[in-house]
Amino acid sequence: MDTSITLLVLAAGMGSRYGGLKQLDPFGPSGETLMDYSVYDAIRTGFDRIVFVIRHDFEELFREKIGRKYAGRIAVDYAFQTLDDLPGNRTVPQERQKPWGTGQALYAARALIRGPFAVINADDFYGEASFRLLAAELRSMEPGKLASCMVGYRLENTLSDHGTVSRGICRTADGFLTSVAEHTKLARAGAVVRDTLPDGTTADFHPDQLVSMNCWGFSPEMFDELERLFADFLDARGQEIKSEFYIPSAADQLIREKKMCCRMLISPDRWFGVTYQEDRPVVTDGLRTLICSGRYPEQLFQEAE
Repeated sequence: MDTSITLLVLAAGMGSRYGGLKQLDPFGPSGETLMDYSVYDAIRTGFDRIVFVIRHDFEELFREKIGRKYAGRIAVDYAFQTLDDLPGNRTVPQERQKPWGTGQALYAARALIRGPFAVINADDFYGEASFRLLAAELRSMEPGKLASCMVGYRLENTLSDHGTVSRGICRTADGFLTSVAEHTKLARAGAVVRDTLPDGTTADFHPDQLVSMNCWGFSPEMFDELERLFADFLDARGQEIKSEFYIPSAADQLIREKKMCCRMLISPDRWFGVTYQEDRPVVTDGLRTLICSGRYPEQLFQEAE
């Protein structure tokens, strides 16, 4: 039985709130990106292949700055998120300029993945334990059956001190995810974390609430369901200029339809990432602490001689 597993890295976004292409920004002491730490952890936890979802307009830069570092260490492929990569004969509204979100980014990799795979964001740090949990779960998936898992993090540990953030709020039962709902304007508000909803009302959450940071595992059967859900989304909201098709929304729909069970994995590692430029010192200090404790080397990938 083939036990190979793939890591799919979503790296096509520009980081509008951050103000630049943060996927390529250095955060480690030897110029490492956050992606470098994810790839390093994936390699040492047994992943066999990396697929990056990027855009054509920075392909050359990405291959040079990122992809070449992994030559000889792990197999690397590229998928491309484009505005017009849509199911069926659906077309892009004339005013639309941005792609359709993380769900479409996942859809873009459908031709390259044939076995169990994990999905992460390029600009988040997940920690080695998350990859070990994912690798074990992916290898246990039954061939030919739709299956999934998700690594959850405490909401308090995923916030920024410099503005609101978007997180998938999770509900669980008996070790499985029962629902996940995207909340896009979360910020600390005293003893709670508060989201400002589109209608102006608010919703409060406990700081220990588990959230999705787009750290998922799926069997390849996910792609057929994703295409169906993406088509339904476009039929319902495709004419909205800024509508986005999110992975958590797709997973939530499949759970509610009882077509998929999603095992909830809880990482003991601390998550961190950069939503705003002001978040940089938190990330660099966090990485330095992990290096000083022996969790990571000073330089992840030595140049080949």
